[in-house]
Amino acid sequence: MSAITLEQLLSIMPLARLRAAAFLAPLNAAMVEFGITTPARQASFLSQVGHESGQLRYVRELASGQAYEGRADLGNTQRGDGVRFRGRGLLQVTGRANYAACGKALGLDLLAQPELLEQTVNACRSAGWFWQTRGLNALADAGDQERVTRRINGGVNGLAERLALYREARKVLV
Repeated sequence: MSAITLEQLLSIMPLARLRAAAFLAPLNAAMVEFGITTPARQASFLSQVGHESGQLRYVRELASGQAYEGRADLGNTQRGDGVRFRGRGLLQVTGRANYAACGKALGLDLLAQPELLEQTVNACRSAGWFWQTRGLNALADAGDQERVTRRINGGVNGLAERLALYREARKVLV
């Protein structure tokens, strides 16, 4: 695997601007840690990260999280869980159950400190963890960006932008 360069990252995510430099090393480390090690996997991962994070501008969901209140499918069983465990990290880990699983895997107490996923390294590692645990390397290897999007988003929200980012990443990561 070749590490992506700052120039490549900015070509894929031009809106990242000044934030790209801070995310470059943690993104490369997370991709190695979670097996995102081929150009196809990297292009797919970076295109999804680009969409979900507004090109590295957001590590916390803009919405309040109120919509997730009482969502048992996310493990949000206690009052306030929706807001407390709203999307964080570059792929927006959401819900008490996902925070618990992610925290266990990464060695972080995310139930006590969910905001740890807003830190650059943790935002990148949580995205890699989410990617790996959802079997997304196999879908990236197959080039199935729609199925990758469905596993991340639950639907095809933002598919056009994700595909545009993917096409640019495929050109840049040869």
